Amino acid sequence: MTLLIGAFTLGAILSLLALGVYISYRIFDIADITVDGSLTFGAAVASILLVKHGMNPLQASGMAFLAGALAGSVSGILQTRFRINPLLSGILVMTALYSVNLHVMGRSNIPFLGTVTLSTYCEQWGVLWFGATETNLWGWTVSSADLTMLLLMLALVGLVAFALWAFLRTDIGTAMRASGDNPQMIRALGGNVENYRIFGLAVSNGLVGLAGALWAQYQNFADVQMGIGMVVWGLASVIIGEALTGAASVGVAIIGTIIGSILFRQLVAIALSFGLNPNDLKLVTALFVFAALILPDMMHKLSKAKQPGVA
Repeated sequence: MTLLIGAFTLGAILSLLALGVYISYRIFDIADITVDGSLTFGAAVASILLVKHGMNPLQASGMAFLAGALAGSVSGILQTRFRINPLLSGILVMTALYSVNLHVMGRSNIPFLGTVTLSTYCEQWGVLWFGATETNLWGWTVSSADLTMLLLMLALVGLVAFALWAFLRTDIGTAMRASGDNPQMIRALGGNVENYRIFGLAVSNGLVGLAGALWAQYQNFADVQMGIGMVVWGLASVIIGEALTGAASVGVAIIGTIIGSILFRQLVAIALSFGLNPNDLKLVTALFVFAALILPDMMHKLSKAKQPGVA
């Protein structure tokens, strides 16, 4: 049960990353590799503010969101102002952020020993809410701190998902979505497509930076390499979510992305519980994404082949 709760918690945290990838991938049709750098950038900023300056964990997480948004804005500016290919601009920003993160952190790894983080709050709240350091959950004895962290992350993800849904239904959000689908129409209506893209990528990577800060606080350390390959995680979550729920509306797509992230983490946890070598984790992740990409089309072709009268 502890492994299950941990997988759910990490899946919920990384669903914020998946929501950021949803914005860049589904609204602007960009596989934004900036994500690999902005996740670590958010974790690096939060870790320094927590360890060196003793900042409140919620405030440090907010600053991590702004750090990620800054990285996304730079990537957007490279694409719109300098006409650099979106894939290449993401690679440039991600590469630059590796050195930036080392400068911010001062070293490659920062442990949170003795530092007040959200995990510290959850330990205190867990004892307050459940009356002990351990509690019974459906016959299983689990840590109150772990259960409190899971509930807190689910509540936070729900709040962020609702805010994103509400924003995408506003005039600005609708125009931003339309600028990704039909930029010529938005230009004809007098809209600034370039500014919408910069803003959208800022929000996207802001969510990724927030996910990095929460992930670092959950595992109680920040590492300069923690963001490597995370864009693949986000893409897998979006694709799995769409396969499960479809994309009938923005709200359904957002919910599907969150479900996809949590389910994807469960699949990884199951693979690890069956003895998967951690060194093979990235390989298995890539295989999961490959399967998620080709299975929907294969199933569609198979269903058409079974229909009578279809050649």
